[in-house]
Amino acid sequence: MTALEIPLSDPDISPGELEAVEAVLRSTRISAGEQVEAFEAAFAAYHGRRYAVAVASPTLALMLCLRAYELRAGDEVILSPYSWWQIGHALAWYGAQPVFADIDYYSGTISPKGTETLITGKTRAILAGNTKGHPAFWQELRTIANENGLLLLEDSTEAIGSRYQDKLVGSFGDSAIFAFAQPSALVCGEGAMIVTDDTETVSRLRQYRARGISERGSVVAPTRPPLQAEMSDIQATIGLVQLARLDGILQRRQQVEALYFEYMKSFEGIKDPYHGPDATAVHWFVYEVHLGTRFSRSSRDAIVTDLRAQGIEAASYCLPMHTQSYYRERGGGHCPTAVRVSDRTLILPFHPRLEEEEIAFIIETLKDASVNVGAGAAIY
Repeated sequence: MTALEIPLSDPDISPGELEAVEAVLRSTRISAGEQVEAFEAAFAAYHGRRYAVAVASPTLALMLCLRAYELRAGDEVILSPYSWWQIGHALAWYGAQPVFADIDYYSGTISPKGTETLITGKTRAILAGNTKGHPAFWQELRTIANENGLLLLEDSTEAIGSRYQDKLVGSFGDSAIFAFAQPSALVCGEGAMIVTDDTETVSRLRQYRARGISERGSVVAPTRPPLQAEMSDIQATIGLVQLARLDGILQRRQQVEALYFEYMKSFEGIKDPYHGPDATAVHWFVYEVHLGTRFSRSSRDAIVTDLRAQGIEAASYCLPMHTQSYYRERGGGHCPTAVRVSDRTLILPFHPRLEEEEIAFIIETLKDASVNVGAGAAIY
């Protein structure tokens, strides 16, 4: 079989999205307007939350949350170093102090026990993520937050549709953040959504997001200077159609996951992706492969290079934030499990457009690459 060009992600865009965007482009408004408001209402209803606020990016979403909850520069926020970085970087921009807690080896989500040991008199919030689509330990984290009078923020940028104890993610934080860039199941180019149930919080979020046209002459509105962090009507109308199709998109992604596992079974030690006992539905953000203990970070990187040489886009999931120079110079942290997991994981193409022939080729190439680095085929 000749090499294929197989991208890591490929958005599931139907004629419905194209028609909806054309209608917006032919309208009198393409900036934030009625489509954004409709998307917010539909998104809040889908997740059973009272309010939703659409913004331009997940980084801005967290910055707005920190401002709405009146955190100050130097306040400590406990978070996992093992995630995509757009959320955590908001702490640096805002001036809050990130405190990195290690992860649970199996789920990849923040460790409640590790979180609890890091609480100090300066701690104001816990930022917990549903990493790669797997729900965090929300029952334990809520108990810790309540007992210590802390804000609990939920990073659901990678987990739309997943469920913890039969409740959709996005239901557990005082506020929760979703993202709509690739490789999310719901994609509208860029953008993010904050959901919450608190009336005062949503009022502040909207005031800090942007100033409306009707407020241009107001001397009161500038008391909360806005960030100009709006989503456009173009993005929102794509999001509305994607949200209506979301269950079907998620179902197709699960079919792709099942095909991956079927072809992976010939690897020694391969198991189904880990689902914790309280994770009643896991919709993966990326398809992650865990390499055995005989693999090193350098051999993982060599496998990624071999896959790319065959036209298969692959990558490591992340470099843990606490090991990055910016954060290391400001205290870093001790998170050995995050480093151990990160060094031996890679992500493979994962999206609804993948065909069985492509998945078979990806896995066969992965097998060959694992042998090429001299590590055999024991992957788990």
